[in-house]
Amino acid sequence: MMSVSAANLGFPRIGPRRELKTATEAYWAGRIDQVTLLDTARALRAATWDRQKAAGIEVIPSNDFSFYDQVLDTSVMLGAIPDIYRGLGAADSLDVYFAMARGTRTEAHDEGCAHGHGAGADVPAQEMTKWFDTNYHYMVPEVAPDQIFALSTTKPIEHFREAKALGYHTRPVILGPVTWLLLAKSRVEGFDPLSLLPALLPVYTELLERLRYAGADWVQIDEPALVLDLSDEARDAYRAAYAELGKVSGIRLMLATYFGALGDNLATALALPVAGLHVDLVRAPGQLDAVLSDAREDLVLSLGVIDGRNIWKADLTALLDRYESVAKRRAAVQIAPSCSLLHTPVDLALETKLDPEIRDWLAFATQKLEEIAVLRHGLAEGRYIISAELAANADSIARRRRSPLTNNRAVRERLAGVDAEWARREQPFAQRIKRQQAILNLPLLPTTTIGSFPQTAEVRKARAAHDKGALDTAGYEAFLREETERAVRWQEEIGLDVLVHGEFERNDMVQYFGEQLAGFAFSRAGWVQSYGSRCVRPPIIYGDVSRPKPMTVAWWRYAQSLTDRPMKGMLTGPVTILQWSFVRDDQPRADTCRQIALAIRDEVLDLEKAGARIIQIDEAALREGLPLRRADWRQYLDWAVECFRISASGVAPETQIHTHMCYSEFNDIITAIGAMDADVISIETSRSKMELLDAFISYQYPNEIGPGVYDIHSPRIPSSAEMERLLIKAGERLSAAQIWVNPDCGLKTRKWEDVKPALVNMVDAARDARAALA
Repeated sequence: MMSVSAANLGFPRIGPRRELKTATEAYWAGRIDQVTLLDTARALRAATWDRQKAAGIEVIPSNDFSFYDQVLDTSVMLGAIPDIYRGLGAADSLDVYFAMARGTRTEAHDEGCAHGHGAGADVPAQEMTKWFDTNYHYMVPEVAPDQIFALSTTKPIEHFREAKALGYHTRPVILGPVTWLLLAKSRVEGFDPLSLLPALLPVYTELLERLRYAGADWVQIDEPALVLDLSDEARDAYRAAYAELGKVSGIRLMLATYFGALGDNLATALALPVAGLHVDLVRAPGQLDAVLSDAREDLVLSLGVIDGRNIWKADLTALLDRYESVAKRRAAVQIAPSCSLLHTPVDLALETKLDPEIRDWLAFATQKLEEIAVLRHGLAEGRYIISAELAANADSIARRRRSPLTNNRAVRERLAGVDAEWARREQPFAQRIKRQQAILNLPLLPTTTIGSFPQTAEVRKARAAHDKGALDTAGYEAFLREETERAVRWQEEIGLDVLVHGEFERNDMVQYFGEQLAGFAFSRAGWVQSYGSRCVRPPIIYGDVSRPKPMTVAWWRYAQSLTDRPMKGMLTGPVTILQWSFVRDDQPRADTCRQIALAIRDEVLDLEKAGARIIQIDEAALREGLPLRRADWRQYLDWAVECFRISASGVAPETQIHTHMCYSEFNDIITAIGAMDADVISIETSRSKMELLDAFISYQYPNEIGPGVYDIHSPRIPSSAEMERLLIKAGERLSAAQIWVNPDCGLKTRKWEDVKPALVNMVDAARDARAALA
């Protein structure tokens, strides 16, 4: 007998109005206590379970909630807590958890923070990197050869019981053991974390047994690493792991894969003793036939047919056409999103000011639940049951396809005229750099920052007042000029060599540009989590992109008028704008990126014409867009690098082009970074203690590099001696003439009381390192 059910893999945890962010940051600041924070979290979970049940979801997840990220949750749960954090509290305490996420800092004169950190505690955060090819970040697990694992927290069990008490029978979600080990790193050179699998499996077995005892009948185990290029050893690890976990009786496992095709790992996945398999049929629709051909009859297939990473309404008729025969052929099928809905905003109903025509094309997480439920009804009971929903959906899809908002002939004609010369600098770097140095006259180890300075409460208040009409444009711009001048004067005072204007007029490094480019729309409540309490509101690229007028020139010109020192022009690159937006799905992403590149090129040339001698085009997301399978890298990197070069290559040799990247495995893309041909690249290296520079050394990177010496994602203030040691370490890998000195990333999210002493220390460190390296 055919069985079709509606399932979900995970839901955004931030709350419809970012309630979790508000509560968590209030807790960090000592304004609320732990009880209040935990109560807020419980209320958000209850509302999420209720929302899913009301939408018609039958398989509702639990343990998809996290205060920071699910990988960190898993590390703490497994007892994989590095020694430097263990003295801060019990293994299951929030003190330890948040210290691993954010680091801790206690001034010598402090009595300790409001939540129990002892006086004198000063530890860095764990390394952070991107979750596969998304803009979500996770804390990298750290393991050692003598690692001891133990079930240190019971969060999955507690959340299952919490839901059960409210009347929701859920499917707990846990990160699988092999993916966790593949994400982990060790500071012992040559040590393979996968060798720890035998020590890890008893903890997973205990967890499953305790979930069964609590009443769970299914557990979702996320193993997204199965869509990567895996070694034979990794495939063996999967077989060993699930041979052991499959022995736990009374509980069925749904093995969840997403973000790509199983490909050459399909046979491994289908041979595992699990009761269900989830496959991503949005990113990899072509894998369906192979899955259907080889899956055993009793395997429950979870079909990820609703896009969990973008916000466009699904074509329900097309999905029914494709999956009706599948539902009839299989004994048990689940209809689900392609991955957790973590990557989408919560509810389109909150968007009351979005253009109604564009709004009609969209589906946020709540609406995606409704799409899943509608599909489930249609597949299980017949199309006639959902005829009204299908008609409305088809009408919306058709209106989008024929809308003049999506097509600008002038943009398309301009793009058609672009040739190879648009992506080529006039002179090679070795010649350019001499001309740039003669003009800029900078010292050895020049100091700068990545771009933004703290967006204080006053800045946010003024922006909000201007948005609401309570502060007129003249008053708002006067306020911004004062903030900019203060920032410029302070940078001069501490001795930075290359200044920035602080970006006080910018709400976000992508949104600010998108608001001034044609083809973009913006939500009011379309927030998604990037990391921890950091939420972003990605722009929506719905049509062809162009630049109606200059976007940054006036603010750069004002800032440069305040100082004789070089003032960087600050732009976001085309690939990063693409990656950090919800991108139209009706044309190739490469075409959209090229359109953005032409718009940024226009801005670069206008900045140069205004007198800018240093222009930074941030490409923080270049690595993020890299396909998960190596065979697909070349095609992506070719057009991504081309887009950067289109944006940067129109300037004269004397104009110095900078770019910035953060939290990337640079080994993967070092050749592409070289091909970008930026004069200077700044990168994150402080958390990795300069390890990420190794890729540049082995490649013999010829251009200049600013290895970050100050982790801006942590509240701690590094000493000048600490930063000097990092610079000396960089000097062991690079020529001193190549090195710039800068923080890891922009300082927008930090407080001035953290930034000022840290940058003073950075300037001191550069001065001392100059003497040592000269």
